[in-house]
Amino acid sequence: MENMRKYGKAPFAVAVIHGGPGAPGEMAAVAEELSRTWGVLEPLQTKSSIKEQLQELKVTLHKNGSLPLTLIGFSWGAWLSFLFAARNASFVKKLILVSSGAFEEKYALDIMRTRLSRLAEEERMTIDSLSEILNDPGRQDKNKIFAQLGELILKADSYDPLPYISDVIEYQYDIFESVWNEAEDLRSSGKLVAFGRQIQCPVVAIHGDYDAHLAEGVKTPLSSVLKNFRFILLKDCGHRPWIERAAKDAFYTILKKEL
Repeated sequence: MENMRKYGKAPFAVAVIHGGPGAPGEMAAVAEELSRTWGVLEPLQTKSSIKEQLQELKVTLHKNGSLPLTLIGFSWGAWLSFLFAARNASFVKKLILVSSGAFEEKYALDIMRTRLSRLAEEERMTIDSLSEILNDPGRQDKNKIFAQLGELILKADSYDPLPYISDVIEYQYDIFESVWNEAEDLRSSGKLVAFGRQIQCPVVAIHGDYDAHLAEGVKTPLSSVLKNFRFILLKDCGHRPWIERAAKDAFYTILKKEL
């Protein structure tokens, strides 16, 4: 898999950073919309550790981008962009965090409980079954199972979604498992949010009020460590603002204003 796609024309001063980990391509629609005005890079994470993903991102942006860039990180990509901005100040003009995961563990304890409460009993049983399969070291089709689980999670995370076809190129469970274990350790240790003290650029967080990842888990921790931070809450909006019927237009209006 190529580790980068380009949209629009140079200069490429905006980059969208996908989530997952292990869900490359999911921000294609956002990149396409923004490319009507800006040159946009879509780096695709191919490495299996946070250190390697940060280095891969640095090489990709240095080679293809017009530095410094505005990074738009979604979900896990918000964390990766946050860590990148802390370590590479000269690369980042502005940081936009979209639907970020909570930066402190105490805000993340009820995420799965919230999701399950939004699904039918049969769907909850399917999630349990798929999760058990992913924990089986002998299974060989984990990417397929991971994709099925992702579709159910998307349903639980959405408020009122428009018809939507996934842009994910390939679900990669091995990358998810390896990187997410590292990421959870960073959060639980308090090191994740502490990286904010090294960030010099302005930071804007955009979050849906229906997102199972609690808005307070982003707003409160980051307000305490960032020098230049704003938080924007979108009404009637789940985890992916660009597919939400009530929030899509507001999301793009805000995003474009921030660029």
